[in-house]
Amino acid sequence: MKKIIFAFLIFCIQLSLNAQSQYVPSPENLKAREWFQDAKFGMFIHWGVYSVLGDGEWVMNNQRIDKQTYQKLPAFFNPIGYDPKEWVSLAKAAGMKYITITSKHHDGFAMWDSKLTDWDIVDRTPYGKDIIKMLAEECSKQGIRLFFYHSHLDWFQENYFPRGNTGQTAGRPDSGDWYRYLDYMDGQLAELLTNYGEIGGIWFDGHWDKKDADWRLEKTYSLIHSLQPACLIGNNHHLAPFDGEDFQMFEKDLPGQKTTGFNPEQKVGELPFETCETMNNSWGFNLQDKNYKSTKSLIQYLVKAAGFNSNFLLNVGPMPNGKIQPEFVATLREMGAWMDKYGETVYGTRGGPVTPRSWGVTTRKGNKVYVHLLNPEDNNLLLPDFGKKVKNVILYQTGSKLKFKQDAFGISISVPAENIDDTDTIIVLEI
Repeated sequence: MKKIIFAFLIFCIQLSLNAQSQYVPSPENLKAREWFQDAKFGMFIHWGVYSVLGDGEWVMNNQRIDKQTYQKLPAFFNPIGYDPKEWVSLAKAAGMKYITITSKHHDGFAMWDSKLTDWDIVDRTPYGKDIIKMLAEECSKQGIRLFFYHSHLDWFQENYFPRGNTGQTAGRPDSGDWYRYLDYMDGQLAELLTNYGEIGGIWFDGHWDKKDADWRLEKTYSLIHSLQPACLIGNNHHLAPFDGEDFQMFEKDLPGQKTTGFNPEQKVGELPFETCETMNNSWGFNLQDKNYKSTKSLIQYLVKAAGFNSNFLLNVGPMPNGKIQPEFVATLREMGAWMDKYGETVYGTRGGPVTPRSWGVTTRKGNKVYVHLLNPEDNNLLLPDFGKKVKNVILYQTGSKLKFKQDAFGISISVPAENIDDTDTIIVLEI
């Protein structure tokens, strides 16, 4: 029956799609891009059967586990502690506006009730429930937009052939039908975009596994936009944006920076930006990773991202029981408390008129420029002239006016030493 459904889906896809010479985003898509840029803060969730082993989402590849052996894992994945209301409420408490969850990671395991394979959470686990459906319903209730991370590469499917640079020890045969695999991937995307309500976006990953392959992205992107025109497409290929994409992401780096080695060839485009980072060193649950980032460092990362005109997608890797570990929960609540006080200087802003500096960044909204002093050298600040007359300078934390001087050299401001905040001293320029 699943083979019949698969064939029918592919037939429908073929009928619905026409060649797309150049992508022209719909009005709904452009509106969604604006919302995305205003949102600024989202939750990334890496969760799947790999969580059982507590060694990250790449465990199948890193531990050289063959496909036959890996298929034993779902029998141990029974997340009875999974509560989508708890997850979404935590995201809201942290000040996040959207959630991006791994619908399928590189192991190919579908976290929804896929009709195209039995390699999914409903058919293979004792839990037997569609966690994507549960999360989608809760996001809708609480007003959080849902995005899907979806892996291009697949260590499980035999038709993912020729093999890429990873998953070499999965034990698959040295043959396969590449375009049948792409049809399968498009079929699964069609399921996600027709059965789970309005989807905010698709977050692709894995193109880098076979950079020179014919990924048939035009067809896949056209399918997505035909099913949901407002759905935003991003692709973590670490390259300049391709035609058909709606936002550009930067893995573990701010736009234009090349500090982590993930983006050596990546050029900054003109689409909305998003940077993603982890709360420790791992994406998927890692039992022994205790390198937790401080609340201060994550707040500053969020603020820096806004100053770079970018969103910040912060990852949690839930435990196999479905719970988010308490260390993450505590930090997210602390970030939310900060955003309750100072979110006005982040939400709905764009990168400010003064480019990022060693001391911090600027954001802007309307007639206000927010100067974020993250690492002040002292309490005196000289901003370069940005072509606007400044009417008032206000210390955001207290609401008091600060003395300033604007001349040909720029704008000089002095902040009382006792008002320097350890995390972020925010100065408002009214122009």
